[in-house]
Amino acid sequence: MVRIEAPAWGRGARVGRAASISDLRLIARRHTPRAAFDYVDGAAEGELSHARSRAAFARVEFRPRVLRDVSDADTTTTLLGRPSTMPLVLAPTGFTRMMHHEGEYAVAAAAAAAGVPYTLSTMGTVPPEQLTAVGDRWFQLYLWKDRGATKDLVARAAASGYRALMLTVDTPVSGARLRDVRNGLTIPPNLTLRTLAGMARHPSWWFNLLTTPPLRFASLDSTDGALASMVDRVFDPRITVADLEWLRESWPGPLIVKGILGAADARLVVDAGADAVVVSNHGGRQLDRAATPLESLPAVAEAVGGRAEVYVDGGVLDGADVIAAVGLGARACLVGRAYLYGLMAGGQAGVTRALDILHGDMRRTLALLGARTIDQLDAASVRLRP
Repeated sequence: MVRIEAPAWGRGARVGRAASISDLRLIARRHTPRAAFDYVDGAAEGELSHARSRAAFARVEFRPRVLRDVSDADTTTTLLGRPSTMPLVLAPTGFTRMMHHEGEYAVAAAAAAAGVPYTLSTMGTVPPEQLTAVGDRWFQLYLWKDRGATKDLVARAAASGYRALMLTVDTPVSGARLRDVRNGLTIPPNLTLRTLAGMARHPSWWFNLLTTPPLRFASLDSTDGALASMVDRVFDPRITVADLEWLRESWPGPLIVKGILGAADARLVVDAGADAVVVSNHGGRQLDRAATPLESLPAVAEAVGGRAEVYVDGGVLDGADVIAAVGLGARACLVGRAYLYGLMAGGQAGVTRALDILHGDMRRTLALLGARTIDQLDAASVRLRP
């Protein structure tokens, strides 16, 4: 007898049925106010850098090998000496509770359950002491003009059990994120006629915002105003390699430098003590028309020469992207938008679904490539078409 199951309804069911990160993005767009969605989805100026990052992954050509036992494709690896279930790190993202009221709590819990690292941002909406989810927790740092406050924040991260410190170096000033400007995005959100209209379209989002702790950057004393002006007020544009060396002396654990796009800068930061570098153009959110991370990756990996781990981010929206990046020289990929679409779509369950999709993509791609493990990926497995 054929059993017919009743269809499941509601957003939770749609999140569970999502087959790709693109599916989660569509759900997120329907259920999140435009300003919050655009903060995640958008990039700087004409958004060319973000588009080129996706175009670079479209140029990937896999070279599968056949007649190999791939019955149990294994995505596990090690990142900075600790096991990870896949070559994936959840990237630091600012203002995360704007996307969903569960914010960083949901993301960290999903990452811990999946067995991958999660990076809390300096611009996060939860202070480092309160994010106590069991798992591999990293902390992302921007250097502030107030070095004393910076040092205190680093000490708080260390005391709270964060294992690695990730210094972002591509933000001396804020990029021109025009979607945010046009949407009038401020911290906290202003109750304009546009936001009042948004309440009618997204009542549950606004209810959760208004009935949970105030939305603010948890590590900053003053968070009022437009995003770009606040960044320019707090971040230090005078940062040099001497500051990296100072940080190396202050931080006892692994040190990662994020925002590298060239071989010379990669050698510079590794010589100054970095244990890992992230080849990144900040998701296209800083300098538009900056070099594309995936295209820059092989030269950076060659320049580092095994002295530090090399990660890459920018445009990673499925597990095949991760496998391609590993084949081109990355130890792992950082993802931001991919899990934030899941968060906006369904909170912690949405982030978990995003990680499940990415993991399934990776295992399938490995098997179809004729590789059983991540370590079997190399330049013979993948290339970028001209």
